[in-house]
Amino acid sequence: MSDSAARQEVAAVVVAAGKGLRVGGDLPKQYRRVGGRAVLTRTLAALADSPRIGRIQPVIAPDAADFFSECVAELEPAHREKLAEPVPGGATRQQSVAAGLEGLARIGAPDLVLVHDAARPFVDEALIARAVAAGAEHGAAVPGVAVSDTIKLVEELSPGIGRVHETPAREALRAVQTPQSFRFGPLRDAHRRAVAEGRDGFTDDGALAEWAGLSVVVFEGDARNRKITQAADLIEADRAFSGQTFADGPPAISEGPMTTYVTRLGTGFDVHAFTEGDHVWLGGIRIPADRGVLAHSDGDVALHALTDALLGAIADGDIGTHFPPSDETWRGASSDRFLAHACSLVRAQGGKIDHLDITVLAEAPRIGAHREAIRARISEIAGVPLTAVSIKATTTEKLGFVGRAEGLAAQAAATVRLPEVEVDTGSETAERRS
Repeated sequence: MSDSAARQEVAAVVVAAGKGLRVGGDLPKQYRRVGGRAVLTRTLAALADSPRIGRIQPVIAPDAADFFSECVAELEPAHREKLAEPVPGGATRQQSVAAGLEGLARIGAPDLVLVHDAARPFVDEALIARAVAAGAEHGAAVPGVAVSDTIKLVEELSPGIGRVHETPAREALRAVQTPQSFRFGPLRDAHRRAVAEGRDGFTDDGALAEWAGLSVVVFEGDARNRKITQAADLIEADRAFSGQTFADGPPAISEGPMTTYVTRLGTGFDVHAFTEGDHVWLGGIRIPADRGVLAHSDGDVALHALTDALLGAIADGDIGTHFPPSDETWRGASSDRFLAHACSLVRAQGGKIDHLDITVLAEAPRIGAHREAIRARISEIAGVPLTAVSIKATTTEKLGFVGRAEGLAAQAAATVRLPEVEVDTGSETAERRS
Protein backbone atom coordinates (compact mmCIF):
# COMPACT_ATOMS: atom_id res chain seq x y z
CA MET A 1 0.00 0.00 0.00
CA SER A 2 1.38 3.42 -0.96
CA ASP A 3 1.99 6.17 1.61
CA SER A 4 -0.88 8.21 0.16
CA ALA A 5 -3.25 5.26 0.46
CA ALA A 6 -2.12 4.57 4.02
CA ARG A 7 -3.09 8.09 5.09
CA GLN A 8 -6.63 7.87 3.74
CA GLU A 9 -9.69 7.27 5.88
CA VAL A 10 -11.64 4.72 3.90
CA ALA A 11 -15.32 3.83 4.12
CA ALA A 12 -17.46 1.52 1.99
CA VAL A 13 -21.01 1.83 0.73
CA VAL A 14 -22.63 -1.59 0.22
CA VAL A 15 -25.56 -1.44 -2.16
CA ALA A 16 -28.11 -4.03 -1.02
CA ALA A 17 -31.45 -2.37 -1.80
CA GLY A 18 -32.25 -4.18 -5.04
CA LYS A 19 -35.00 -6.73 -5.51
CA GLY A 20 -32.53 -9.22 -7.02
CA LEU A 21 -35.20 -11.70 -8.13
CA ARG A 22 -33.63 -12.90 -11.38
CA VAL A 23 -32.12 -15.79 -9.41
CA GLY A 24 -35.67 -17.06 -8.87
CA GLY A 25 -37.94 -17.21 -5.84
CA ASP A 26 -39.31 -14.36 -3.76
CA LEU A 27 -36.24 -13.66 -1.64
CA PRO A 28 -33.75 -11.06 -2.95
CA LYS A 29 -30.45 -12.64 -3.97
CA GLN A 30 -28.43 -10.76 -1.33
CA TYR A 31 -30.38 -12.60 1.39
CA ARG A 32 -30.13 -16.04 -0.19
CA ARG A 33 -27.72 -18.49 1.44
CA VAL A 34 -24.53 -19.76 -0.14
CA GLY A 35 -22.53 -22.30 1.83
CA GLY A 36 -24.70 -21.74 4.90
CA ARG A 37 -24.53 -17.93 5.11
CA ALA A 38 -26.42 -15.15 3.38
CA VAL A 39 -24.70 -13.54 0.40
CA LEU A 40 -24.86 -10.15 2.15
CA THR A 41 -23.33 -11.59 5.33
CA ARG A 42 -20.37 -12.89 3.35
CA THR A 43 -19.94 -9.59 1.51
CA LEU A 44 -20.06 -7.52 4.70
CA ALA A 45 -17.64 -9.88 6.43
CA ALA A 46 -15.13 -9.71 3.58
CA LEU A 47 -15.15 -5.90 3.63
CA ALA A 48 -15.17 -5.60 7.42
CA ASP A 49 -12.24 -7.99 7.64
CA SER A 50 -10.07 -5.53 5.72
CA PRO A 51 -7.90 -3.33 7.96
CA ARG A 52 -8.07 -0.68 5.24
CA ILE A 53 -11.81 -0.11 5.67
CA GLY A 54 -12.88 1.75 8.80
CA ARG A 55 -16.63 2.06 8.27
CA ILE A 56 -19.29 0.37 6.20
CA GLN A 57 -22.56 2.05 5.21
CA PRO A 58 -25.17 -0.54 4.18
CA VAL A 59 -28.03 0.56 1.94
CA ILE A 60 -31.09 -1.68 2.11
CA ALA A 61 -34.69 -1.72 0.93
CA PRO A 62 -37.06 0.01 3.38
CA ASP A 63 -38.91 -3.27 4.02
CA ALA A 64 -35.78 -5.43 4.50
CA ALA A 65 -34.83 -4.52 8.08
CA ASP A 66 -35.57 -8.01 9.44
CA PHE A 67 -33.57 -9.74 6.68
CA PHE A 68 -30.68 -7.36 7.28
CA SER A 69 -30.75 -7.95 11.04
CA GLU A 70 -30.43 -11.70 10.50
CA CYS A 71 -27.41 -11.14 8.24
CA VAL A 72 -25.72 -8.86 10.77
CA ALA A 73 -26.39 -11.28 13.63
CA GLU A 74 -24.21 -13.86 11.87
CA LEU A 75 -21.18 -11.54 11.70
CA GLU A 76 -18.32 -11.64 14.15
CA PRO A 77 -18.55 -8.89 16.82
CA ALA A 78 -15.47 -7.11 15.43
CA HIS A 79 -17.11 -6.99 12.00
CA ARG A 80 -20.39 -5.65 13.39
CA GLU A 81 -18.53 -2.76 15.04
CA LYS A 82 -17.63 -1.35 11.62
CA LEU A 83 -21.25 -1.18 10.43
CA ALA A 84 -23.15 2.10 10.40
CA GLU A 85 -26.92 2.01 10.76
CA PRO A 86 -28.40 1.00 7.39
CA VAL A 87 -30.08 3.67 5.29
CA PRO A 88 -33.02 3.06 2.95
CA GLY A 89 -32.19 2.88 -0.72
CA GLY A 90 -34.12 4.18 -3.71
CA ALA A 91 -35.81 2.80 -6.78
CA THR A 92 -32.55 2.66 -8.75
CA ARG A 93 -28.97 1.73 -7.98
CA GLN A 94 -27.91 5.33 -8.51
CA GLN A 95 -30.43 6.56 -5.92
CA SER A 96 -29.26 3.92 -3.46
CA VAL A 97 -25.60 4.87 -3.79
CA ALA A 98 -26.53 8.52 -3.31
CA ALA A 99 -28.39 7.59 -0.13
CA GLY A 100 -25.35 5.71 1.14
CA LEU A 101 -23.05 8.65 0.45
CA GLU A 102 -25.35 11.03 2.30
CA GLY A 103 -25.50 8.54 5.19
CA LEU A 104 -21.71 8.59 5.42
CA ALA A 105 -21.68 12.38 5.24
CA ARG A 106 -23.96 12.59 8.27
CA ILE A 107 -21.62 10.53 10.44
CA GLY A 108 -18.42 12.08 9.09
CA ALA A 109 -17.23 12.12 5.49
CA PRO A 110 -14.24 9.82 4.79
CA ASP A 111 -11.40 10.67 2.43
CA LEU A 112 -12.09 7.69 0.17
CA VAL A 113 -15.23 5.68 -0.43
CA LEU A 114 -15.50 2.23 -1.99
CA VAL A 115 -18.86 1.46 -3.60
CA HIS A 116 -19.52 -2.27 -3.67
CA ASP A 117 -22.37 -4.52 -4.77
CA ALA A 118 -23.89 -6.69 -2.05
CA ALA A 119 -24.09 -9.53 -4.59
CA ARG A 120 -20.27 -9.77 -4.96
CA PRO A 121 -19.30 -11.90 -1.94
CA PHE A 122 -16.00 -13.06 -3.46
CA VAL A 123 -14.19 -9.74 -2.96
CA ASP A 124 -10.85 -10.27 -1.22
CA GLU A 125 -8.19 -8.21 0.54
CA ALA A 126 -5.90 -8.03 -2.48
CA LEU A 127 -8.64 -6.44 -4.61
CA ILE A 128 -9.59 -4.06 -1.79
CA ALA A 129 -5.95 -3.01 -1.46
CA ARG A 130 -5.73 -2.27 -5.20
CA ALA A 131 -8.97 -0.28 -5.03
CA VAL A 132 -7.77 1.85 -2.13
CA ALA A 133 -4.39 2.50 -3.74
CA ALA A 134 -5.91 3.41 -7.13
CA GLY A 135 -8.53 5.68 -5.58
CA ALA A 136 -5.96 7.45 -3.43
CA GLU A 137 -3.68 8.06 -6.41
CA HIS A 138 -6.20 8.90 -9.13
CA GLY A 139 -9.37 10.02 -7.34
CA ALA A 140 -11.70 7.78 -9.37
CA ALA A 141 -10.90 4.17 -10.18
CA VAL A 142 -12.83 1.05 -11.13
CA PRO A 143 -11.68 -2.59 -11.30
CA GLY A 144 -11.84 -4.27 -14.68
CA VAL A 145 -11.02 -7.66 -16.16
CA ALA A 146 -10.08 -8.39 -19.76
CA VAL A 147 -12.88 -9.54 -22.06
CA SER A 148 -12.28 -12.94 -23.63
CA ASP A 149 -15.28 -12.95 -25.99
CA THR A 150 -15.57 -10.87 -29.14
CA ILE A 151 -18.01 -8.01 -28.57
CA LYS A 152 -20.40 -6.66 -31.22
CA LEU A 153 -22.18 -3.31 -31.17
CA VAL A 154 -25.56 -3.84 -32.80
CA GLU A 155 -28.55 -1.85 -33.96
CA GLU A 156 -31.78 -3.60 -33.03
CA LEU A 157 -33.97 -4.40 -36.01
CA SER A 158 -36.62 -6.42 -34.19
CA PRO A 159 -36.86 -8.25 -30.84
CA GLY A 160 -33.89 -10.62 -30.72
CA ILE A 161 -32.42 -9.47 -34.04
CA GLY A 162 -29.76 -6.79 -34.47
CA ARG A 163 -27.48 -5.60 -37.24
CA VAL A 164 -23.77 -5.36 -36.43
CA HIS A 165 -22.35 -1.93 -37.04
CA GLU A 166 -19.07 -2.16 -35.10
CA THR A 167 -16.71 -4.78 -33.65
CA PRO A 168 -14.44 -3.05 -31.13
CA ALA A 169 -11.01 -4.51 -30.49
CA ARG A 170 -11.41 -6.62 -27.40
CA GLU A 171 -7.88 -5.78 -26.25
CA ALA A 172 -9.20 -2.36 -25.25
CA LEU A 173 -12.34 -3.67 -23.52
CA ARG A 174 -12.75 -4.34 -19.81
CA ALA A 175 -15.65 -5.84 -17.88
CA VAL A 176 -16.08 -3.51 -14.91
CA GLN A 177 -16.62 -4.76 -11.35
CA THR A 178 -16.87 -3.36 -7.85
CA PRO A 179 -15.55 -2.15 -5.42
CA GLN A 180 -15.14 1.16 -7.25
CA SER A 181 -12.99 3.72 -5.46
CA PHE A 182 -13.42 7.51 -5.31
CA ARG A 183 -12.48 10.55 -3.34
CA PHE A 184 -15.60 11.09 -1.31
CA GLY A 185 -16.29 14.77 -1.98
CA PRO A 186 -16.17 14.66 -5.79
CA LEU A 187 -18.33 11.53 -5.99
CA ARG A 188 -20.95 12.95 -3.63
CA ASP A 189 -20.97 16.20 -5.62
CA ALA A 190 -21.40 14.25 -8.85
CA HIS A 191 -24.40 12.42 -7.41
CA ARG A 192 -25.95 15.66 -6.17
CA ARG A 193 -25.47 17.26 -9.58
CA ALA A 194 -27.10 14.28 -11.29
CA VAL A 195 -30.14 14.66 -9.03
CA ALA A 196 -30.33 18.40 -9.67
CA GLU A 197 -30.19 17.86 -13.44
CA GLY A 198 -32.68 14.98 -13.41
CA ARG A 199 -30.16 12.40 -14.57
CA ASP A 200 -30.87 8.88 -13.32
CA GLY A 201 -30.17 5.36 -14.49
CA PHE A 202 -26.38 5.24 -14.33
CA THR A 203 -25.59 1.57 -13.78
CA ASP A 204 -22.25 2.16 -12.10
CA ASP A 205 -20.50 5.03 -10.39
CA GLY A 206 -17.65 5.03 -12.87
CA ALA A 207 -20.10 6.02 -15.61
CA LEU A 208 -21.64 8.72 -13.42
CA ALA A 209 -18.17 10.05 -12.57
CA GLU A 210 -17.27 10.16 -16.28
CA TRP A 211 -20.48 12.11 -17.00
CA ALA A 212 -19.57 14.58 -14.26
CA GLY A 213 -16.18 15.21 -15.86
CA LEU A 214 -13.99 13.17 -13.53
CA SER A 215 -11.04 11.25 -14.95
CA VAL A 216 -11.64 7.56 -14.26
CA VAL A 217 -8.91 4.92 -14.40
CA VAL A 218 -9.29 1.14 -14.57
CA PHE A 219 -7.16 -1.01 -12.28
CA GLU A 220 -6.74 -4.77 -12.28
CA GLY A 221 -9.90 -6.56 -11.20
CA ASP A 222 -10.32 -10.21 -10.27
CA ALA A 223 -12.05 -12.82 -12.41
CA ARG A 224 -13.11 -14.61 -9.22
CA ASN A 225 -14.98 -11.51 -8.04
CA ARG A 226 -18.18 -12.63 -9.73
CA LYS A 227 -21.55 -10.97 -9.28
CA ILE A 228 -24.49 -13.20 -8.40
CA THR A 229 -27.16 -12.37 -10.96
CA GLN A 230 -28.78 -15.55 -12.28
CA ALA A 231 -29.84 -18.79 -10.64
CA ALA A 232 -26.73 -20.52 -12.03
CA ASP A 233 -24.54 -17.93 -10.26
CA LEU A 234 -26.22 -18.72 -6.96
CA ILE A 235 -25.66 -22.45 -7.48
CA GLU A 236 -21.97 -21.94 -8.28
CA ALA A 237 -21.50 -19.65 -5.28
CA ASP A 238 -23.13 -22.20 -3.02
CA ARG A 239 -20.79 -24.89 -4.30
CA ALA A 240 -17.79 -22.61 -3.92
CA PHE A 241 -18.52 -21.57 -0.34
CA SER A 242 -19.73 -24.93 0.95
CA GLY A 243 -17.60 -26.13 3.83
CA GLN A 244 -15.47 -22.99 3.96
CA THR A 245 -15.34 -20.10 6.44
CA PHE A 246 -14.73 -16.38 5.96
CA ALA A 247 -11.08 -16.89 6.84
CA ASP A 248 -10.64 -19.13 3.81
CA GLY A 249 -10.91 -16.16 1.44
CA PRO A 250 -12.52 -16.39 -2.01
CA PRO A 251 -12.78 -20.07 -2.90
CA ALA A 252 -12.36 -21.55 -6.33
CA ILE A 253 -15.36 -22.99 -8.10
CA SER A 254 -16.01 -26.49 -6.83
CA GLU A 255 -17.59 -29.35 -8.68
CA GLY A 256 -18.89 -30.74 -5.39
CA PRO A 257 -22.53 -31.29 -4.52
CA MET A 258 -24.98 -28.59 -3.52
CA THR A 259 -25.23 -27.91 0.19
CA THR A 260 -28.32 -29.23 1.92
CA TYR A 261 -29.24 -28.57 5.52
CA VAL A 262 -30.50 -30.66 8.37
CA THR A 263 -32.11 -29.30 11.53
CA ARG A 264 -30.55 -30.45 14.80
CA LEU A 265 -32.02 -30.07 18.27
CA GLY A 266 -29.71 -30.09 21.28
CA THR A 267 -30.66 -29.96 24.95
CA GLY A 268 -28.75 -28.98 28.06
CA PHE A 269 -29.23 -29.01 31.82
CA ASP A 270 -27.31 -27.41 34.69
CA VAL A 271 -27.76 -27.09 38.46
CA HIS A 272 -25.96 -25.22 41.23
CA ALA A 273 -26.43 -25.28 44.98
CA PHE A 274 -26.96 -22.09 46.94
CA THR A 275 -24.25 -20.70 49.20
CA GLU A 276 -23.51 -17.40 50.87
CA GLY A 277 -23.68 -14.37 48.62
CA ASP A 278 -25.77 -11.45 47.48
CA HIS A 279 -26.40 -12.20 43.80
CA VAL A 280 -26.70 -14.85 41.11
CA TRP A 281 -25.86 -14.71 37.43
CA LEU A 282 -28.66 -15.75 35.05
CA GLY A 283 -28.46 -15.41 31.30
CA GLY A 284 -25.49 -13.08 31.56
CA ILE A 285 -27.29 -10.70 33.92
CA ARG A 286 -26.31 -10.08 37.56
CA ILE A 287 -29.46 -10.44 39.66
CA PRO A 288 -29.55 -9.36 43.33
CA ALA A 289 -30.43 -12.25 45.67
CA ASP A 290 -30.15 -13.21 49.32
CA ARG A 291 -27.74 -16.02 48.41
CA GLY A 292 -25.18 -16.87 45.76
CA VAL A 293 -24.34 -20.20 44.13
CA LEU A 294 -21.50 -22.65 44.62
CA ALA A 295 -19.63 -22.91 41.31
CA HIS A 296 -16.19 -23.04 39.70
CA SER A 297 -17.09 -20.27 37.25
CA ASP A 298 -19.74 -17.60 37.82
CA GLY A 299 -22.39 -20.33 38.13
CA ASP A 300 -24.77 -19.05 35.43
CA VAL A 301 -27.04 -22.09 35.07
CA ALA A 302 -28.91 -20.56 32.13
CA LEU A 303 -25.81 -19.97 30.01
CA HIS A 304 -24.30 -23.32 31.06
CA ALA A 305 -27.41 -25.22 29.98
CA LEU A 306 -27.57 -23.26 26.74
CA THR A 307 -23.90 -23.93 26.00
CA ASP A 308 -24.48 -27.67 26.45
CA ALA A 309 -27.55 -27.51 24.21
CA LEU A 310 -25.52 -25.99 21.37
CA LEU A 311 -22.67 -28.45 21.85
CA GLY A 312 -25.20 -31.26 21.81
CA ALA A 313 -26.71 -30.02 18.55
CA ILE A 314 -23.32 -30.33 16.83
CA ALA A 315 -22.31 -33.48 18.75
CA ASP A 316 -19.18 -31.86 20.18
CA GLY A 317 -19.00 -32.99 23.79
CA ASP A 318 -20.21 -30.85 26.67
CA ILE A 319 -19.18 -27.77 28.60
CA GLY A 320 -16.84 -29.81 30.79
CA THR A 321 -15.05 -31.10 27.70
CA HIS A 322 -14.21 -27.62 26.51
CA PHE A 323 -13.88 -25.87 29.89
CA PRO A 324 -12.87 -28.52 32.47
CA PRO A 325 -13.48 -27.51 36.11
CA SER A 326 -10.04 -28.90 36.94
CA ASP A 327 -8.50 -26.05 34.95
CA GLU A 328 -7.93 -23.00 37.13
CA THR A 329 -8.18 -20.83 34.02
CA TRP A 330 -11.94 -21.00 34.33
CA ARG A 331 -12.24 -20.25 38.06
CA GLY A 332 -14.69 -17.39 38.38
CA ALA A 333 -14.91 -17.09 34.59
CA SER A 334 -17.79 -15.24 33.03
CA SER A 335 -20.09 -17.75 31.35
CA ASP A 336 -20.66 -15.56 28.31
CA ARG A 337 -17.28 -16.88 27.14
CA PHE A 338 -18.63 -20.44 27.17
CA LEU A 339 -21.73 -19.56 25.16
CA ALA A 340 -19.78 -17.47 22.64
CA HIS A 341 -17.39 -20.39 22.12
CA ALA A 342 -20.23 -22.83 21.46
CA CYS A 343 -21.80 -20.41 18.97
CA SER A 344 -18.48 -20.05 17.15
CA LEU A 345 -18.24 -23.84 16.85
CA VAL A 346 -21.69 -23.98 15.26
CA ARG A 347 -20.76 -21.32 12.73
CA ALA A 348 -17.39 -22.93 12.03
CA GLN A 349 -19.38 -25.88 10.68
CA GLY A 350 -21.35 -23.55 8.41
CA GLY A 351 -24.35 -23.78 10.74
CA LYS A 352 -27.05 -21.29 11.62
CA ILE A 353 -28.59 -20.90 15.06
CA ASP A 354 -32.35 -20.73 14.63
CA HIS A 355 -33.70 -20.63 18.19
CA LEU A 356 -32.56 -20.70 21.83
CA ASP A 357 -35.03 -21.64 24.57
CA ILE A 358 -34.31 -21.70 28.32
CA THR A 359 -36.38 -22.63 31.36
CA VAL A 360 -35.08 -21.65 34.80
CA LEU A 361 -36.25 -23.79 37.72
CA ALA A 362 -36.10 -21.86 41.00
CA GLU A 363 -38.19 -20.73 43.94
CA ALA A 364 -36.09 -17.57 44.01
CA PRO A 365 -34.93 -15.21 42.68
CA ARG A 366 -37.81 -14.19 40.45
CA ILE A 367 -36.67 -13.38 36.95
CA GLY A 368 -39.77 -11.64 35.54
CA ALA A 369 -38.32 -8.15 35.93
CA HIS A 370 -35.08 -9.27 34.28
CA ARG A 371 -36.54 -11.32 31.42
CA GLU A 372 -36.01 -8.79 28.61
CA ALA A 373 -32.51 -7.90 29.80
CA ILE A 374 -31.60 -11.61 29.77
CA ARG A 375 -33.02 -12.07 26.27
CA ALA A 376 -31.11 -9.05 25.02
CA ARG A 377 -27.86 -10.23 26.58
CA ILE A 378 -28.14 -13.74 25.15
CA SER A 379 -29.03 -12.26 21.75
CA GLU A 380 -25.85 -10.18 21.93
CA ILE A 381 -23.58 -13.03 23.03
CA ALA A 382 -24.95 -15.54 20.53
CA GLY A 383 -25.26 -13.09 17.66
CA VAL A 384 -28.88 -13.99 16.93
CA PRO A 385 -32.00 -11.83 16.65
CA LEU A 386 -33.89 -11.09 19.85
CA THR A 387 -36.86 -12.99 18.42
CA ALA A 388 -34.72 -16.16 18.45
CA VAL A 389 -34.29 -16.13 22.25
CA SER A 390 -36.85 -17.34 24.79
CA ILE A 391 -36.48 -17.39 28.60
CA LYS A 392 -39.05 -18.83 31.00
CA ALA A 393 -39.12 -19.66 34.70
CA THR A 394 -41.02 -22.08 36.88
CA THR A 395 -41.02 -23.50 40.38
CA THR A 396 -41.26 -27.19 41.28
CA GLU A 397 -44.24 -26.77 43.62
CA LYS A 398 -42.02 -27.14 46.70
CA LEU A 399 -40.76 -30.55 45.53
CA GLY A 400 -37.13 -31.64 45.38
CA PHE A 401 -34.00 -29.60 46.05
CA VAL A 402 -35.40 -26.68 44.03
CA GLY A 403 -38.62 -26.75 45.99
CA ARG A 404 -36.64 -26.81 49.24
CA ALA A 405 -34.73 -23.73 48.00
CA GLU A 406 -31.41 -25.57 48.16
CA GLY A 407 -30.37 -24.50 44.68
CA LEU A 408 -31.55 -23.58 41.22
CA ALA A 409 -31.39 -25.25 37.80
CA ALA A 410 -31.96 -24.54 34.13
CA GLN A 411 -32.76 -26.60 31.10
CA ALA A 412 -32.27 -25.39 27.55
CA ALA A 413 -32.93 -26.36 23.95
CA ALA A 414 -31.10 -25.08 20.89
CA THR A 415 -32.24 -25.51 17.31
CA VAL A 416 -29.58 -25.20 14.62
CA ARG A 417 -29.25 -25.93 10.93
CA LEU A 418 -26.07 -27.67 9.74
CA PRO A 419 -24.90 -28.25 6.17
CA GLU A 420 -24.64 -31.82 5.01
CA VAL A 421 -23.23 -33.26 1.79
CA GLU A 422 -23.16 -36.78 0.48
CA VAL A 423 -19.77 -38.42 0.21
CA ASP A 424 -19.32 -41.22 -2.27
CA THR A 425 -17.24 -43.89 -0.53
CA GLY A 426 -17.15 -46.17 -3.57
CA SER A 427 -19.27 -49.16 -2.64
CA GLU A 428 -21.76 -47.15 -0.67
CA THR A 429 -22.75 -43.57 -0.03
CA ALA A 430 -22.36 -42.08 3.41
CA GLU A 431 -23.44 -38.74 4.77
CA ARG A 432 -21.09 -36.38 6.51
CA ARG A 433 -21.48 -32.93 7.97
CA SER A 434 -19.33 -30.40 6.14
